[in-house]
Amino acid sequence: MEPITPLVPAAARLRAGEPPLAEHVERLCTRIDRIDPALRAFVPELGRHDRLAAAAKELEARYPDPAGRPPLYGVAVGVKDVVHVDGLPTHAGSALPPGVLAGPQGPLVGRLRAAGALIAGKTVTAEFAVLAPGPTRNPHDPGRTPGGSSSGSAAAVAAGLVPLAIGTQTVGSMIRPAAYCGVVGFRPTYGRIPLDGVIPHAPTLDALGCYAVDLEGVRLAAALICDTWADEDTRVDGDTRAAAVGRPDAASERGPVLGVPVGGYLDEVHPEALAVFERTVQGLGLTVRRVDVLGDFDTVKHHLRTIIRYELAQVHHDLFTRFGSLYRPETVAAIRHGREVDRADHRAALAARADFRRRVAEVTAEQGVDVWVTPAATGPAPVGLDSTGSAVMSLPWSYAGLPAVSLPAGALDGLPLGLQCVGAEGGDERLLAAAAVIGARLAA
Repeated sequence: MEPITPLVPAAARLRAGEPPLAEHVERLCTRIDRIDPALRAFVPELGRHDRLAAAAKELEARYPDPAGRPPLYGVAVGVKDVVHVDGLPTHAGSALPPGVLAGPQGPLVGRLRAAGALIAGKTVTAEFAVLAPGPTRNPHDPGRTPGGSSSGSAAAVAAGLVPLAIGTQTVGSMIRPAAYCGVVGFRPTYGRIPLDGVIPHAPTLDALGCYAVDLEGVRLAAALICDTWADEDTRVDGDTRAAAVGRPDAASERGPVLGVPVGGYLDEVHPEALAVFERTVQGLGLTVRRVDVLGDFDTVKHHLRTIIRYELAQVHHDLFTRFGSLYRPETVAAIRHGREVDRADHRAALAARADFRRRVAEVTAEQGVDVWVTPAATGPAPVGLDSTGSAVMSLPWSYAGLPAVSLPAGALDGLPLGLQCVGAEGGDERLLAAAAVIGARLAA
């Protein structure tokens, strides 16, 4: 793949007027027109160039002085097609009439636009962010899945079509595509970004997140799109670390204490990928504690499945009644399963989740773990486009609503692997600060 300019330097150049926005839009659209017909990361859009040219002209008129330009001035952003964007239809990867899916733009897109971003277009999603894959290819191997359901967003960043893209995660829909495509993917604490303006999958699990090619780009974006982001230095276990990514030298010599979950969870990982993970963790030179934090993992999986299927069926009750024949088979099966879940079972699963969240928090504190580290996926991107791969490595952390970030970490058979770093609830800034230390050691 061609060299990619990361978000932070790309944004700095655009604010300085290099290149002017008209030229930037021309280059952007030319690149999308050249690469995307094979990649298929973006939802096709007639008039993309004219729309973006008009938006760029308006932005230049609003901010003639480079010194006053906002942080994402002119930056092209891809937005997953379950997120409403004023001026663009929402298809959610489905065959349903766009009019029945229309809704108001939410705070996330408003924040991006207020920061000066240009919405490059909608990115491909699995149907309703569930299971039925979209047409997107993996930029590293077009015969393999890019992951899902945020397929197009991860692929668009990995291919250099945009330096920043927005996705959603209910179970593993941000972290897994990041690993498969070799980019950084960040899923904040549940509720840290308002979900208004998003077609839900399972409302008590859904979270918005972002992709960039490096952690510095994710850090910039997170500060703009997350609620109440703290820019000051962040403390991790008594050691001051700069929250700003790109300053890993601010960490203490000891660095964050890593926790590795033991038990059936890691049995889900392909042996070759697990071997790479173990070598990676040992090579970081950080304190590692192996802990039984997840308990009965089969029970965790059962409760999450109960929640997700029940809530999916509730969300789609009216639409499925009217347009069920237009849904794809994988989504139909998931909704029908959800209709069979009893409300009392859903309540019991929510109560079990609250207990699980408390257990993880207690064990994390007792063991002095700063960051849980795991493989971001069970292995490299699988061959074929009929599945988006297994989300199981993200499952317990999404179930608990915890923040997670996937860092590129090694390869297997020439395909990227990811290292998943998981923080405490609400500790997103601390997580990214610690991930900067980890990322620097991965690059050493």
